[in-house]
Amino acid sequence: MEMPKPTDAHRRLDKLVGRWAGEEKIHPSPFDPQGGVAMARVENRLALDGFAVVQDYAQEKNGQIVFRGHGVFRWEVMQQCYEMYWFDSMGFPPSVFRGNFAGEVLTVMSQSPQGHNRAVFDFSKKSQYTFRMEVSPDGKQWFPFMEGQYSLKS
Repeated sequence: MEMPKPTDAHRRLDKLVGRWAGEEKIHPSPFDPQGGVAMARVENRLALDGFAVVQDYAQEKNGQIVFRGHGVFRWEVMQQCYEMYWFDSMGFPPSVFRGNFAGEVLTVMSQSPQGHNRAVFDFSKKSQYTFRMEVSPDGKQWFPFMEGQYSLKS
């Protein structure tokens, strides 16, 4: 039996691969009432023979790491969508985000007891990407949570 190979849909996630760094704007929220600016380092690498991308994320404020996250991105063949499994240092259960690309923009969404979340990755510029996390109590009215712009470091 021949082993499966990643498809073009899997390879679209290759846009994430690399070491990235950039500035983030954190909007005031219950998790960070002051909001402000942070720096982030993101390392994304291919995993599972190209069937997934694994992400390690660290956010820094005032020289200290204040938040860490770990993501696993994959193409879900049966549902014909992308999935991002998200784990972080806030202590909540893992989240599963689902969505698709529209052009060079990947939008994935999740729902939890804390509300709705929408993550938007825009790869329309070479060697950089922007990220936006939005939250909603009802899935209809959305509010910015954080925005970042990252440049490829290696």
